[in-house]
Amino acid sequence: MTSSEISTRTSTETVEGYRPPQPDRAGLLARLSDVWTDFEARLAEVPILRALDDGDVTVADYQRLLHNLRQQVVDGSLWIARAASNFDMDHFDLRSAAISHALEEHRDHLLLERDYVAVGGSLEALRAGRKNLGSQALSGYMFHEASKPNPVGCLGAMFIIEGLGAQKAGVWARRFQEVLGLADNQVHFMAYHQDADAEHTGTLDAILTSDRIDDDAADAIVTCARVVARLYVMQLTELDEI
Repeated sequence: MTSSEISTRTSTETVEGYRPPQPDRAGLLARLSDVWTDFEARLAEVPILRALDDGDVTVADYQRLLHNLRQQVVDGSLWIARAASNFDMDHFDLRSAAISHALEEHRDHLLLERDYVAVGGSLEALRAGRKNLGSQALSGYMFHEASKPNPVGCLGAMFIIEGLGAQKAGVWARRFQEVLGLADNQVHFMAYHQDADAEHTGTLDAILTSDRIDDDAADAIVTCARVVARLYVMQLTELDEI
């Protein structure tokens, strides 16, 4: 074999046997971080959250916020369970994670209901409430996404919603207490999610940085995160608009 043949063969084998390195998984988290930064900026412009930051909220405002959140919180475990049912056996790990998460989430609305009653709200009126425009859009979108085969994009929704609980809910709970003099048993729903969702985000980050997430999955996750961020802001802005 001549030197040129060796060179040619080596070059061909290198090309045919070459596998490009997997994209840096931090790349997905970096993209999601950009989505989160935009989300935070939009949250800062939500009227009730601006009022909370300024110390210009009332107990009625707090009741109103809980009332509007409750209608979407009820749906949370339902679309997660639907997503779990649509993962095939090749995605068994994601199915298992979704099932576990749905189990943890399906009682969340009960915590919220207790807080609502503890600040003088009517449980009957709360349970008879309807989703506002943003909640309808958010739930409709999530059930649509969760109904797709292997709905890995739903991880983007979890990134936003669990991140909100981990990074914002506790802050809001303490601020409502400072401004309104509320007791711990009146802000339990928000305070609870600071710790519970911090644990969830740790589990989620492990999935997002795993080999399970390829480029197509990453794109779906980022798109879903962007949509959910916008719709969540709409939910908080369109209070009582049905």
